[in-house]
Amino acid sequence: MTIPISPSKDTRPPHELADPDSTFIEVNGLDVHVKTMGQGEPAFVLLHGFGASLDSWNTIMEPLSRFGRVIAYDRPAFGLTERPLTWEGQNPYSPEAQVELVTGLLDHFELDQVILVGNSAGGTIAMQTALAHPERVSALILVDPAIYGHSGAPAWLRPLLATPLMRRLGPLLVRQIQNRGPKLLKMAWHDPSKLKPETIDLYTRPLQADNWDIALWEFTLASHASNLAEQLDQLTLPILVITGDDDRIVPTADSIRLSGALPTARLAVIKDAGHVPHEEQPDAVMDVFRNFLSTISS
Repeated sequence: MTIPISPSKDTRPPHELADPDSTFIEVNGLDVHVKTMGQGEPAFVLLHGFGASLDSWNTIMEPLSRFGRVIAYDRPAFGLTERPLTWEGQNPYSPEAQVELVTGLLDHFELDQVILVGNSAGGTIAMQTALAHPERVSALILVDPAIYGHSGAPAWLRPLLATPLMRRLGPLLVRQIQNRGPKLLKMAWHDPSKLKPETIDLYTRPLQADNWDIALWEFTLASHASNLAEQLDQLTLPILVITGDDDRIVPTADSIRLSGALPTARLAVIKDAGHVPHEEQPDAVMDVFRNFLSTISS
């Protein structure tokens, strides 16, 4: 028996949801939503976390652009980047494809080497990129990175999730984020009373894009353990680990543990901040950025 699943309502092509300063570029066969500021070196590429978009970096893009070129983009399954439903070859939602998307962006912008700035799961991709392509990454800035105990569905469960039945039901499950998303966003802030309605709107806007629910399920299916915790000693480039002192999503203690396990890492704990300190305490985060950049500049 075929279970009828109604499509998401009131969705639109991503281009119709874009801002005036949005750009769409083709990278590795994907139509990628990008915003840029500044010029020159160093160049920074910003990688947002799960459920977020490049808009998560709005408060720090301009001050960071005073140091060099800043590129923020929407990772596959999020924001306004294309959400393919079929593909040939590598799954575009897989961690491996996301690493190659980073280097594809660098090639597009003709950048030999960059500083990667990653929040939460974006920090995971940043670290994986530095391991896979060390010649392309000069430094890492990891903001509440998801390393310990954040691997998605267990391996034994993934075959069940990929069955035809679950591929039909999965998008219905992920649609729950429409209701639970604001609650999760409040958990990401130390003081959710300071969350502005326009910030919440930026998080919910991508849920108006065509096929957002199907893509998010495909992303879930493609996720797997990173094993990064066993490779930390290989990351010997300059690294800054930043965490909010009240992170209830990736516990503050995890970021402190990570900074101790990385051979060259510096640690900064941002007071009165949760999982997205760059949104909640942008001035304090930029102060830490400036201090770190001054130590690695030639």
